[in-house]
Amino acid sequence: MGLLSGKTVLLLGVANKWSIAYAIAQAFQREGARQIWTYQSDRQKATVEELAAEIGVESVTQCDVSVDTDIAALVERLKSGGERIDVLMHSIAFAGKDELSKPFVETSRAGFGLALDVSAYSLVAISNAIAPLMTEGGAILTLTYLGSTRVIPNYNVMGVAKAALEASVRYLAYNLGPKNIRVNAISAGAIKTASARGIAGFSNILDGIAAMAPLKRNTEPAEVADTAVFLASGMGRGVTGNVIYVDAGFQIMGLEQPSK
Repeated sequence: MGLLSGKTVLLLGVANKWSIAYAIAQAFQREGARQIWTYQSDRQKATVEELAAEIGVESVTQCDVSVDTDIAALVERLKSGGERIDVLMHSIAFAGKDELSKPFVETSRAGFGLALDVSAYSLVAISNAIAPLMTEGGAILTLTYLGSTRVIPNYNVMGVAKAALEASVRYLAYNLGPKNIRVNAISAGAIKTASARGIAGFSNILDGIAAMAPLKRNTEPAEVADTAVFLASGMGRGVTGNVIYVDAGFQIMGLEQPSK
């Protein structure tokens, strides 16, 4: 019996084998969860279906979380299938390439709105839609990053979006707590994912973090995944409204010790 045996997970955001969401999905599968994955559009369908099949996930369906009618259609499909959702895993974020390649002060109105909509509001929208299907309580999880509270060069509007996401976690935890639904975020350390490679100078950031973090290394996707298992399972039953750091301790540091 795994920690998630008997639980159904709705997972949004698996993009490729290198994504944190994929590592989380592997851990959920290892712990006995039944999973339902979503993909944004037909362009992602084949890739997501192939990844799902590789680890034994049988249910894959379409949903663009920036489109209200798509969210409503997803809920109707789940209802018609008699689904009860125990865990909602939100792993969706996006900012335009232009917004990550120029100074934050030059962020466009449209680019700001897009990043906040996809990366933060989508959690609010999907939580509101799925909560009625969490009839026995459950857990809602999302992924954030240290750039929400500190300046990470070139992270730009994504940092602002993650700040909004973390505030949303707290308000959702307050609203959904009476339904025994817990809401938490995992702040993962810098990991070499496909999306992270879009941030200029990311390799240098990785090197700097490994040198400065107390554990003297970078974060591994499996570490984030195991934390997601904890929060999704009964072991995390008393934890809500929190941001849990899984970053080799980097977030506690102020300055690196000067060389002698």
